Amino acid sequence: MPSTPPADPSAESDALRALYADWSDIIATTPDLTMRLFRSIFDEWHQVTREPEGVTYREETVGGVPGIWALPTGADTSEVLLYTHGGGFAVGSASSHRKLAAHVAKALGVTSFVLDYRRAPEHPHPAQVEDGVAAFTALTERGIAPADITTIGDSAGGNLAVAIALALREQGKPMPGRVIAFSPWLDMENSGETLVTNAATDALVTVPLLEGMIAGVLGEGEIDPTTPLANPLHADFSGFPKLYVNAGSVEVLVDNATRLADKAEAAGVDVTLSVAEGMQHVFPFLAGNAREADDEIAAIAKWYRS
Repeated sequence: MPSTPPADPSAESDALRALYADWSDIIATTPDLTMRLFRSIFDEWHQVTREPEGVTYREETVGGVPGIWALPTGADTSEVLLYTHGGGFAVGSASSHRKLAAHVAKALGVTSFVLDYRRAPEHPHPAQVEDGVAAFTALTERGIAPADITTIGDSAGGNLAVAIALALREQGKPMPGRVIAFSPWLDMENSGETLVTNAATDALVTVPLLEGMIAGVLGEGEIDPTTPLANPLHADFSGFPKLYVNAGSVEVLVDNATRLADKAEAAGVDVTLSVAEGMQHVFPFLAGNAREADDEIAAIAKWYRS
């Protein structure tokens, strides 16, 4: 039976591309952009996400790491999504990502804690991984079973969702029950083919932007870009938890997602890979506003419960 061709991207999904194009224009035309202003631009990320109904928020520090809880009405408080935001390890925040994390938590019927982990360049690798491990450990000390914690994140935060699990294993601690990575940025060597083939269709991510982010988190040659906790494409995935990975087909980092899925699957991991046709980087940000994001989150909920 022939497969159904993918639907054209919805008009609503263009909001994310337009936001990225605006940011790219600002970055390109502001040579003296300070880190403070750079961060303030990326804190607009939430603008394309509709505020989910029936969710409250609470600020707290968990394991020494500040963040924001997303608490859907009626959620199972014994299950937690430990969410690490994207932004090249340098920008983005719990505030910019709380609505996205809340949409996912609500669909899954659980709670989410969005970390404000230490950011580069002030705090280079492995500070971000250490903060994730500290928060995970603190949740288990509160009585949350490790198997009931899911590490989840987008872009650089998708890297961290994977790396936190790897770091826990390295320390001999229980790993999370599941890992979810939205458009993960893993390749600190900038070696992916889609950096070139999708350069004209990605509205935000460029090689120079990635190079600046790499210099910030790894230093100028101070940390090997093949270090597995910095670049999980060089990690051993034997015994890794059930993994869900997605990406947009037109983004330059799509082959980070596909390479991660291939590597994990080769190690015997239960992997689900979703590549959304015509979508930009971290397209689930469109939650509540575009069918592509809502369909993706519904698929993740089905995967989570299976």
